[in-house]
Amino acid sequence: MTSISTDPRPLRTADLGTLVIMSWSRETPDGDVPFLLACSLGDGEGGPEAAPAAVEGLLSRSGIAVGGDTVLDATVLPDLPIGLLVVPGAAALTMPGVNAQFVPTAQWRAAADRRGYACLVFATRPWSGGEPGDGAAVAAFANHEDTLATAAQLVLPVRTLRG
Repeated sequence: MTSISTDPRPLRTADLGTLVIMSWSRETPDGDVPFLLACSLGDGEGGPEAAPAAVEGLLSRSGIAVGGDTVLDATVLPDLPIGLLVVPGAAALTMPGVNAQFVPTAQWRAAADRRGYACLVFATRPWSGGEPGDGAAVAAFANHEDTLATAAQLVLPVRTLRG
């Protein structure tokens, strides 16, 4: 008898390398929409070839599937172990094994405040070059067919600290 394991594949954090978060917003007919791109720089122990499996392992541990056209709406899934905390001048993406802090642009922050959510593309494909701060390069990478076909896509509620 053969059985199929549903356990997530082992996570090799050494293969993740540097995980970066980049923010941008895009004007739509409904106004500005805040986006985030999370990806490895491919500088881990196994190089860029090992990064996709490492990122997929990280995501599967959080119950997040990659690939396809499905966008996971975390605004209606309070038990999903991934969150986005936004405070004045900074933000952090948290999930099991990750606490990635970043400084969002003022335009992104305003859009996130208005919407109450941000759209996350968590790419298994490593960043292919260019400056991570270049908004056009980030958007081109995040919207590339190869990136989206192998990425997890989520709508994350924006959480803030309340005093």
